[in-house]
Amino acid sequence: MNRRSLIKKVAAGVPLIALAGSIRAADEVFNGPNEKIISGPFEPTWESLSSYKTPEWFRNAKFGIWAHWGPQCQPEYGDWYAREMYLEGSKVYKYHLEKYGHPSKFGFKDVINEWHAELWDPSELVSLYKNAGAKYFMAMANHHDNFDMYRSKYQRHWNSTKIGPKKDIIGGWKKAAMENGLPLGVSVHAAHAWSWMEPAQRADKKGEFAGIPYDGKIRAKDGKGLWWSGIDPQELYEQNHPLSENSADNGVIHRQWNWGNGVFPPSRAYCDKFLNRTIDLINSYDPDLIYFDDTALPLWPASDAGLKIAAHFYNKSIKKNGKVETVIFGKILDELQRKCMVWDIERGQSNVIEPMPWQTDTCIGSWHYDQRIYQDKRYKTAKTVIHILADVVSKNGNFLLNIPVKGNGTIDEIERSVVKEIGEWMKLNSDCIYDTRPWKVFGEGPVMASAAPMSGQGFNEGKNKPFSSNDIRFTQKSGHIYAIVMGWPENGNIIIKSMGKNAKLLDSAPQSVELLGSGKKLKFSQSDEALMVNFDVDRPKLDYAFVLKIV
Repeated sequence: MNRRSLIKKVAAGVPLIALAGSIRAADEVFNGPNEKIISGPFEPTWESLSSYKTPEWFRNAKFGIWAHWGPQCQPEYGDWYAREMYLEGSKVYKYHLEKYGHPSKFGFKDVINEWHAELWDPSELVSLYKNAGAKYFMAMANHHDNFDMYRSKYQRHWNSTKIGPKKDIIGGWKKAAMENGLPLGVSVHAAHAWSWMEPAQRADKKGEFAGIPYDGKIRAKDGKGLWWSGIDPQELYEQNHPLSENSADNGVIHRQWNWGNGVFPPSRAYCDKFLNRTIDLINSYDPDLIYFDDTALPLWPASDAGLKIAAHFYNKSIKKNGKVETVIFGKILDELQRKCMVWDIERGQSNVIEPMPWQTDTCIGSWHYDQRIYQDKRYKTAKTVIHILADVVSKNGNFLLNIPVKGNGTIDEIERSVVKEIGEWMKLNSDCIYDTRPWKVFGEGPVMASAAPMSGQGFNEGKNKPFSSNDIRFTQKSGHIYAIVMGWPENGNIIIKSMGKNAKLLDSAPQSVELLGSGKKLKFSQSDEALMVNFDVDRPKLDYAFVLKIV
């Protein structure tokens, strides 16, 4: 098969495993699920999925809160703990040695066993998030550590109902979301455990444990007399395969995220299990949104498992609602793929009004809870969160914010204060957020003029100069335009150049300018160059972003 034919078949949705012998032998082609998959108008091809339309409820919701919570929060030492504890000499490795012991004796499986979530109150937390203005709630169903936070048929032993908390975490979050009237999302990251956990196959190169393997290759027979006796750790670690090319390079995992660049191909059994696990999650918990931490869809293009999951999810929604009311998020999408799901940008923002709805996701701290961020008071402030929200919504986006949860299931008092302040601002100003659409331009000001470009996944967050009263973001609905001003004007006036007569963006001259949340009408004048608004009002408590409702 020539290269052009190969590209055409891949674009049509045929997985590379069925096309390229260099990936794996033809008799290893993925052969389908055991879980019931619902048929319907969507088929597991990119072309078929491209008829997807983002539901209006999601476009109107704008703001969601995420509990990116699992056993890696138990050490309270930041993100990717289950991988970095096996990186000799790293900060996490050194912390693990001090707290738990050597990873040849106390591996990540043992960290899971320490996680009890004894103070977790999902109803209280989701209620708090709803009061902060969240219109949907996301919970992590599994991470790259491969541990399921639900009653999993296919991760039979390594799930939260059997080990660790011995609780149905997703079940608890779902009940709380329903009590609060919020759509439930689940985030699924486990497709990458295959390569992400490869450092668990290593051994120290120096010191008293030099040459003694970590616990990444142990099997059930090695657990005799131990707490995990009779349970196979390979169901968790998935390391019964050769290392990927350049696996000793700790950064190569990022270049291999799209199942290329020398990653050792996942087996048919691994892909089959992932498909069954995820379909089981969908069928058992009926989520409204699924976040995939993958390039495009899980395991693509090594397998068509992700395409089958997406088609099932959309068809299931049609069967239930008569139309697709569900949302899938994917990263690093090409033009065709952005029609198939909602494009997610991690820790970053687009610099234009996107033609299709999108989402940014970020965190007020580390993705997994990190006691160092708490101790050093390095959380994002409510001010920063509101500025991101306004910027994202002005560009046709939604904002998903993670509030890190401690191992015991609580959030700390600093986080709680940030969440409550977000709610205070939203109670006054949410009219400029919910149900809105972008205006003709998304904004004006110095930050817009020098915006930092995105990298592949995003990651341009925090690279711009701080917002000021000269930075404005616009939204609109019901014939009104909202100007969100990112700081209090010290000279008593706001100048909006985009609304001057010469800009020719307004359909008619403004009739009224109101300070949202106060009901006060402000004095204004329009010249050729700008709309000037006079601020002869008392300075509000949350003065870092205020809203002008322009009619």
